[in-house]
Amino acid sequence: METIKRTKIVDVLKSDAFGTTVNVKGWVRTRRGSKQVSFIALNDGSTINNVQIVVDVDKLGDEFLKPITTGASISVNGILTQSQGKGQNIEIQATEIEIFGTADPATYPLQKKGHSMEFLREIAHLRPRTNTFGAVFRIRHNMAYAIHKFFHDRGFFYFHTPIITASDCEGAGQMFQVTTKNLYDLKKDENGSIIYEDDFFGKQASLTVSGQLEGELAATALGQIYTFGPTFRAENSNTPRHLAEFWMIEPEVAFNDITDNMELAEEFIKYCVRWALDNCMEDIKFLNDMFDKELIARLEGVLKDSFVRLSYTEGIKILEEAVAKGHKFEFPVYWGVDLASEHERFLVEDHFKRPVILTDYPKEIKAFYMKQNEDGKTVRAMDVLFPKIGEIIGGSEREADYGKLLARIEELNIPMKDMWWYLDTRRFGTVPHSGFGLGFERLLLFVTGMANIRDVIPFPRTPNNAEF
Repeated sequence: METIKRTKIVDVLKSDAFGTTVNVKGWVRTRRGSKQVSFIALNDGSTINNVQIVVDVDKLGDEFLKPITTGASISVNGILTQSQGKGQNIEIQATEIEIFGTADPATYPLQKKGHSMEFLREIAHLRPRTNTFGAVFRIRHNMAYAIHKFFHDRGFFYFHTPIITASDCEGAGQMFQVTTKNLYDLKKDENGSIIYEDDFFGKQASLTVSGQLEGELAATALGQIYTFGPTFRAENSNTPRHLAEFWMIEPEVAFNDITDNMELAEEFIKYCVRWALDNCMEDIKFLNDMFDKELIARLEGVLKDSFVRLSYTEGIKILEEAVAKGHKFEFPVYWGVDLASEHERFLVEDHFKRPVILTDYPKEIKAFYMKQNEDGKTVRAMDVLFPKIGEIIGGSEREADYGKLLARIEELNIPMKDMWWYLDTRRFGTVPHSGFGLGFERLLLFVTGMANIRDVIPFPRTPNNAEF
């Protein structure tokens, strides 16, 4: 076969160099046709769209073409031609084909029919080859790129925080342990507690739940930073919104108060949505047409208005009035409750019909590091609530006062031995500072319109599932 430099299908489809010979390589989506002519739909992952390969059966031989079935990989040399077919303006008239790998139709699971999301999760190693997951993972890449670009353009520094840590940032205790110890032969002290002195780190260590605390250290040196890395939560939440391993973006900014923080969060998330609409429209349109007919309208809707700023207390009042008027919630509404997703979505979808930033939560339901308000009851927290998702961003102004922060740590019995370094930022040149966390997969759920968070990450890690 003559060697011609490969052209990606995304570029071939934009080309108008009709009459020239091109080479494309990819995987066969479908092959159909008659005794005289065969049509191969070829895809190489660079775009949602396939290129049509037109094959003269007599020229290449029926026997040669037989193994070219759905899933097979091939290299094609051919003439770029204007297409007569509907829905495409170019096709390739094949002159030579080389078969790289076949895919037995009896065992290749991605045949030309609709597959359920549940089935595709069982073959997560092959599902990126479907149109749906090709679209999702191209959008995932674009969102990661947009995030780095947003922060870089605004003078933030990308800061790498540790994945293995000895501190529990959220104080939630739901952490995966990291150890080299023989679990069948653990040394214990007289109280039955495990002795970690001979473990790899000489103490108990875990996978991080957040890079925030270390991010705060960086912000008090570099001014404005962001983290973007994997985080781990060992909570047994088998829901469409939770993963045990997910990616998180956490900006932290010295000298920012809660108002600056809300402005940054709104600007950031609008930038990401705008980027998706500007750079991933073919993939978004496919997902809009196939899964969620309101996706594009919802994405454009978020850009249209400024987000509502609402205190938790006012939010509770609105929800209580809704209950009084006969609205049924599964979970009760009262001041002090940690809002459920249904409450958040009511405020966004039914009441305001646009995203809401909820502030000033009761301190009891928020993390120890949040700045306490004068009322002694609430903290300067902010959650950004989105349609269909509920909370997409959680953040706060941090407590900059050493005495108040120490009192809160003691109140919650957080072990001081793990927190000395964090408290040092309040002892040596403390400043007001703020930040937030965005779960990357939550953003992807919103941008793709997918219904389950397991379908926006290549290999989901959830309770009882660590395949691939």
